[in-house]
Amino acid sequence: MAKAEKIKSTSSQNPPGVCDPQHLFNRELSWLEFNRRVLAEALDSRTPLIERLKFLAIFSSNLDEFFMVRVAVLKRQIEANVEALTPDGRTPQQQLQEIHERLLPMVHEQHHFFDKTLKPELTHHGVYLLNYIDLTPEQRAYLQKYYEEKIFPVLTPLAIDSSHPFPYLSNLSLNLLVVLKNPDSQEERFARIKVPKSLPRFIPLSEDLRVHNSDRPTVWMGVPLEQVIAHNLESLFPGMDVVEYHTFRITRDADLSVQEDEGDDLLMVIEQELQKRRMGGSVVRLEINPGIPANIQEELVRALQAEPEDIYTVEGVLNLKDLMSFMGLPLPELKDTPWTSTLPRWFQDSDKVIPDSGNGEPEKDMFAIIRQKDVMTHHPYHSFSATVQRFIEQAAFDPDVLAIKMTLYRTSGDSPIVNALITAAEQGKQVAALVELKARFDEENNILWARKLENSGVHVVYGVVGLKTHTKIVMVVRQEEGKIRRYVHIGTGNYNPKTAKLYTDLGLFSCRQELGEDLTDLFNLLTGYSRQQAYRKLLVAPVNMRDRFLSMIHREMDHARNGRNGRIVAKMNSLVDPTIISTLYEASQVGVTIDLIIRGICCLRPGLPGISDNIRVVSIIGRFLEHSRIFYFHNSGEEEVYIGSADWMPRNLDRRVEAITPVEDPALIKDLQEILGILLSDNRQAWDLQADGQYIQRRPPENSPELSAHQILMKMAAQNN
Repeated sequence: MAKAEKIKSTSSQNPPGVCDPQHLFNRELSWLEFNRRVLAEALDSRTPLIERLKFLAIFSSNLDEFFMVRVAVLKRQIEANVEALTPDGRTPQQQLQEIHERLLPMVHEQHHFFDKTLKPELTHHGVYLLNYIDLTPEQRAYLQKYYEEKIFPVLTPLAIDSSHPFPYLSNLSLNLLVVLKNPDSQEERFARIKVPKSLPRFIPLSEDLRVHNSDRPTVWMGVPLEQVIAHNLESLFPGMDVVEYHTFRITRDADLSVQEDEGDDLLMVIEQELQKRRMGGSVVRLEINPGIPANIQEELVRALQAEPEDIYTVEGVLNLKDLMSFMGLPLPELKDTPWTSTLPRWFQDSDKVIPDSGNGEPEKDMFAIIRQKDVMTHHPYHSFSATVQRFIEQAAFDPDVLAIKMTLYRTSGDSPIVNALITAAEQGKQVAALVELKARFDEENNILWARKLENSGVHVVYGVVGLKTHTKIVMVVRQEEGKIRRYVHIGTGNYNPKTAKLYTDLGLFSCRQELGEDLTDLFNLLTGYSRQQAYRKLLVAPVNMRDRFLSMIHREMDHARNGRNGRIVAKMNSLVDPTIISTLYEASQVGVTIDLIIRGICCLRPGLPGISDNIRVVSIIGRFLEHSRIFYFHNSGEEEVYIGSADWMPRNLDRRVEAITPVEDPALIKDLQEILGILLSDNRQAWDLQADGQYIQRRPPENSPELSAHQILMKMAAQNN
């Protein structure tokens, strides 16, 4: 466990809305603790073996993005001599130093565990990731031929000397630094070889060269690509003596810095920034293996203009993100039981069908279902393709649909949603799509979709200047018996059929008039010059969401002061906003009971005597990525429940367009309460945040069953199918 942060339990004398720094956790360090919980799933023997590799890969992938964005921001602040303190009272330099100190042992634990525990366990199941030096002569001969035919032609050795300056190293590249010696002059030379990403990271041996265990047949056997290259270096430097080689990997600043202006062509601006990203920003991390001589390390650090806190010494295989490829092994007994999303009960029970759907079979009429009542989906337990995707596809072909409007933040590379919008436009419908070009690391994909949509006649807009559009909304305008009816979908997740199988997200379908009018106003804000400030039902950021949330927290405080039950349950990805946190502290102090289900970053300190005694924070890390946002307010029995796209972070409340909708159908309110109750009762993947910053994983009491929220919700969905 990380060293606990020292706290003082004193009453806050700060003005309303301002937190004492000692009552807040640091955002970046809290994120590291989230990734520690991801690592814990890999370390946990209860997790199936191949899934443990997956969590190691996720841990590494998460770190890559953390360095490319969050650490990069800190380093830029230091370069700019920014001295402003974070809400928890730290300078950029202090944060950078603490990140390094806290992360080093975590990375060491990850690699040590993989090498000493998981690799031996894999061998028991017929999976061998070998070191090249341990291969038999026959296996080496096979790999040498493989190298000559498939690897050698791809490689480009680059000399490093006075006439060949240190070559450019691309972001996240794995490299070999080779030390050479001229046998005549005995002069030492350096060269760099990039390990190509176009080849498999782990090279399999042919089946006839695999070791066969009498107890279990060998499923896979191979070695890392960089080791195959390293043991054939002579072919790249004929006539030179190869003295030694060292593997290293770099991470660069990859955060886009987009300066918007009313007159800018945003698509062109983003394309220019993407070109800069490909060229690469400054180095923010250097991963090296131990044993590299000091003089060579110094040369590498100097050439990359790295700092001491950028260096991470890693034992064994670098870039464990590539372990994700092992998920393809034919070992179902070492993986989670496959899950197939089900059809929600409201979908199954409906007898409303479209007689001619175009494929010869009647299909459920989504509009008829929604006209009867509000309905809700919970992915991945409910099928995305049969509900959300079906809704948009039906709208595309329906002759009575006049218009479709939707936001696209992240979608899949072969998006059926985008294809449906194109079909609708080709059929003469009015189609408007807000494509968020600033969706981090999806910018290039979104540019491609934007152009494809525009070419098909879709009205494509890129949102409001200065704001990122993160809301997840669709509106379908349909003519029915001489009248206009608006059908809406308001969700917590992206319109992405692939992530809908991995992320837990909620979506509300409705044709309530007030929601339709609100979405009309919101789309006018997104596509035109509307300055709409009042909404009938929706909480919209940055317009009214912050104030509405604060007022609902204050309402619970008033109930508690007057002897009534004050109760809040909020589920989200991250809780960072100091004003919201301060108000929650005030609510706790007057007796409001608060449960927070926060998957990732949480800057609120629960359980501080006299400050946050009545606040409990739980994080659930498991098979699915908890992504839904749910906000419950007891309101003295007149319960209000909301779902939507926003976390309680300054960026969501102030710098993004977000939408939160009330859920007003009593049956759906009950469903959401049940989901919250299941999550709060989890004792398998749930972690309780302590006042000192540590997370303690729950364990079932003796002689009590293990309660995994994901397993319970899958079982419930299967039973209702």
